Amino acid sequence: VQLVESGGGLVQTGGSLRLSCVVSGRIFSVGIMGWYRQVPGKQRELVAAISRGGSTNYADSVKGRFTISRDNGKNTVYLQMNSLKPEDTAVYYCNAAVTSPVVSGINDYWGQGTQVTVSS
Repeated sequence: VQLVESGGGLVQTGGSLRLSCVVSGRIFSVGIMGWYRQVPGKQRELVAAISRGGSTNYADSVKGRFTISRDNGKNTVYLQMNSLKPEDTAVYYCNAAVTSPVVSGINDYWGQGTQVTVSS
């Protein structure tokens, strides 16, 4: 199972970016998917999560600015980030709970991370 993120980059304050993450490999199903972020010296924190049915959860710091969505047919999760602030600068990681024929049970997988930098 692999998670591949794309869409990071450099943007000015107030700008927008859209992150994508595709889950590939031998998969039965993908459950909860989420985006986390981490800055040097700090713990990785949840940004947003979405269930297979579309229920969402957001960190208070991004509510009203970020929107998480998913396409179950494509095993893909998106994070639309608007009104970006310098404090949103971080490496963003995709996470997915996956069942597969290779490993028993539900297992967490992570992407490699994509850098988001918001300049002031």
